[in-house]
Amino acid sequence: MLALAFVAAGVAKLAGAPPMVAIFDQIGIGQWFRLLTGMLEIAGGLLVLVPRSSAWGALLLLCVMAAAVFTHLVVIGGNPVPALVLLVLSAAVLWLRRRQPLAAIGR
Repeated sequence: MLALAFVAAGVAKLAGAPPMVAIFDQIGIGQWFRLLTGMLEIAGGLLVLVPRSSAWGALLLLCVMAAAVFTHLVVIGGNPVPALVLLVLSAAVLWLRRRQPLAAIGR
C-alpha cells in the first residue's frame, strides 16, 4: 500500500496534475522541484516493493516526507497530517528492514 501511494503521488506530479502544479507554485522553488519530487517518490515506491532494496526505498521516502512535513509547517501551511502518516509508515518499513542498511555497512 505504501508503494502504491507513493507511485500514484509521483505519477500525479510528473503528469502535471493541476493541484500538484499549484502546490509547487506555492512552494516557490520552481516546477523542476515537482518533477524531482515525483521521480523520487516513484523510485522510492518501486524500491520498497523489492525485498532486497525495501529499506533503501523506505529511507528515501522518509527523507522526502520529512521535507514535505517541513514544507507544510514552514512554507505553504496546510494540513501536514497526510505527509506525517506517510513519514511514519516509511519509518515503520525502514525499522522492519533495518538489517539491510546495517549489512551494507558491515554491521
